[in-house]
Amino acid sequence: MRTVEVFADVLCPFTHAGLRTLIDRRTALGHDEPRLRIRAWPLELINGKPLDPYHIGAEITALRASVRPDLFAGFSVDTFPASSMTAFAVTAAAARTGDAVMVEEVGMALRDALFEQGLDIAQREIVAPIADSFGLKALDAQETLAAVRADWDEGKARGVIGSPHFFTGVGESRFCPVLDISRDDVGNFVIAWKQGTEAFVDSLLG
Repeated sequence: MRTVEVFADVLCPFTHAGLRTLIDRRTALGHDEPRLRIRAWPLELINGKPLDPYHIGAEITALRASVRPDLFAGFSVDTFPASSMTAFAVTAAAARTGDAVMVEEVGMALRDALFEQGLDIAQREIVAPIADSFGLKALDAQETLAAVRADWDEGKARGVIGSPHFFTGVGESRFCPVLDISRDDVGNFVIAWKQGTEAFVDSLLG
């Protein structure tokens, strides 16, 4: 099965928009591959602090106003997770199976719970039913940290610069390949599709 490798944080709204766009296009084409092999790029560890829900909210406002008005229906700053590690405990368990389909579906189920259902996926009682639905047992804290750090170290070695960062099946490396992200004169996010996005997505999907 063909895969596309993506280093990403589970709490990153740009990743949610990008991955969902690829999956939507894949579905429209009637394809079932390539699958997205989602790896951990842990922003809270990289930045040394949790993600700011208000900053995330500003990113989401711009995403909804420009490229994906149909996404992020359930987002709330009040339920935004204080940490991604509880979710990474489940994605790391999925990665251990080596099942490309499961890795993608678990990653997207967690993002859907956060961004579309407004659930706090830092809470074990929230992520446990998701893990159970895939027959997974979340890793413990020590195992999760080791798995996340291993992905982070590998990503750094391969030149990952942010979330999401794609590695295609032909060895191409691209940071956030479908979204053009900037700020206006007063600091508001301005987001648009990158030039050549449709051609890139279709080439990725074969």
